[in-house]
Amino acid sequence: MPTDVIMPQMGESIFEGTLTKWLKKPGDKVQRDEPLFEISTDKVDAEIPAPASGVLREVKVAEGTTVQVNTVVGVIDVEGSAVASASAPAKPAAPAPASPQSQKAAEAPKPAAPTATKPAAPPAAQAPAASAASGPGTNVIMPQMGESIFEGTLTKWLKNVGDKVTRDEPLFEISTDKVDAEIPAPASGTLSEIKVLAGATVQVNTVVAVIGGAATAAAAAPAANGRKPEAAGAGRDVTRQRAGEEESEVSTTLRQRAEVEPAAKSKEQQAVAQQANQVISFPAADRTQEGQRIRSSPLVRRIARENNVSLGNVAGSGLGGRITKNDILGFVEKYGKGGTPAPTRAAASAPGPVLAPTAPARPAAPSAPAHMPPGVPGELVPMTPMRKKIAERMVESKHTSTHVHTVFKVDMTRIVKVRERERARFEQAHGVKLTYMPFIAKALMAGIKAMPIVNASVEGEGIRYHRNVNIGIAVALDWGLIVPVVKQAEERSFLGLQRAINDLGERARGKKLVPDEVQGGTITITNPGIFGPQFGTPIILQPQLAILGMGGIFKEPVVVTDKDGNDSIQIRSIIRLTLGYDHRVIDGADADKFMVAVKNYLENWNEEIG
Repeated sequence: MPTDVIMPQMGESIFEGTLTKWLKKPGDKVQRDEPLFEISTDKVDAEIPAPASGVLREVKVAEGTTVQVNTVVGVIDVEGSAVASASAPAKPAAPAPASPQSQKAAEAPKPAAPTATKPAAPPAAQAPAASAASGPGTNVIMPQMGESIFEGTLTKWLKNVGDKVTRDEPLFEISTDKVDAEIPAPASGTLSEIKVLAGATVQVNTVVAVIGGAATAAAAAPAANGRKPEAAGAGRDVTRQRAGEEESEVSTTLRQRAEVEPAAKSKEQQAVAQQANQVISFPAADRTQEGQRIRSSPLVRRIARENNVSLGNVAGSGLGGRITKNDILGFVEKYGKGGTPAPTRAAASAPGPVLAPTAPARPAAPSAPAHMPPGVPGELVPMTPMRKKIAERMVESKHTSTHVHTVFKVDMTRIVKVRERERARFEQAHGVKLTYMPFIAKALMAGIKAMPIVNASVEGEGIRYHRNVNIGIAVALDWGLIVPVVKQAEERSFLGLQRAINDLGERARGKKLVPDEVQGGTITITNPGIFGPQFGTPIILQPQLAILGMGGIFKEPVVVTDKDGNDSIQIRSIIRLTLGYDHRVIDGADADKFMVAVKNYLENWNEEIG
């Protein structure tokens, strides 16, 4: 069976490498662990050994090409399968017009199959199936769901090994820090192998499964001999994560069997729990004082440990602040073992001098969370990948922005009456439900026109005022929260806004969003009011500067003053709108001016809704 040769990951911060030289050419014999090709990364140049013995059948990536880690760069026919594949071309040499007798004669030299209880199928019927299945299969890879996405978590397989799949049919579900999505099959055929367990997080371009190919023939062979596929060990590669690790998931080929299915869920939960620890558990020494992970390679961390250096004191010069080997060596040379610079990284984000690496100015709560005392009843459930990303983003935002909230009561009586009067006609005419969200979105843009700073973001020591208003709409899901973005909202009509909001919400719940639809937002609206709260204090979505929260709409007695100055008590529909804003850039007066503009726009609504 062919073995894929992949671009290895030479460090946790390395996402690509350049293949500089092939040491073998197609057709050459290779031994396992024999140097096969050379690569160069921003950390190291290295010779990469062959993953198996056999014949180098194909080179997929040319010398000098830079590819992402886990990209398939070549294919080796392992010993044994290479011999079988080499003898296969002898078959077509037979004359085309062959009689059944000649076909039987041609098959005669083959070794006899083991005795079986059923008569063997005619050789002519077996040959086409074998040749079709023994061809190269189609690799199913972890897709890259955006330029800044380097890994994804495979959350669920929608097909089992042996199932027929059709091209573009949903095959598995993934979760990234941008979006959850269903991934379609790249080809039609039979799902012959699953290489990555549900719950595992892998790099983009990792081969997660195979459709068709030699594995299909191998699975079919035991069935022809009267044996069940699972008895022949089909899918054994799926049931183990890596050499030396215990079995963590029941093979997909054994699913739905009464004696197997009850054990599947508990083992998969253990696998997910283990994966959670592998992905997000980092030593406290590898975090900043704010609890954020410091980007560095294993080599850098080893040098730091050997020299008793806290990485929080080392300024990183790599991409995204990553600490390189030169950074840590330069630090040790300048300050010595256990040295501390005068201005540290921690000092840049916290007031006052840092007295020592072991005494941070601010508590690093995320690195040492409190636990319940032993003996407390309950169940410990691992976080889903989406929940872990939400937790990470929320903590990051609280450490980045100085959150302040202001709450305004807004009289929505006029809009409530408009909606009640027009909702049936609107839905019949346009095919979409009429909600309060486009009213709020229109008012938000009126507020931005009055106070553009609310639609800005911080870049270094500057403020970027965005030309377009890209409104993020928070959508609550059964498994978390996602914020798709209505791009260039200022150019849309009321009807256009309603259609865009409905469409994004439906596709978010159906896992049909693409990465571009969940990024690029400049301000966000969240609507917990549908669940009944008076108001909330939402957290800003970075790198935005503001988020508008909607409370519930309640009927309340309100003192109303008429044009002659006479007061009366009336029942009005009231909503409380909360603006969460970043006080680093937005002053309280500006935030309140923004909210006054929003309030006036809603209370004096006079637009056509279409």
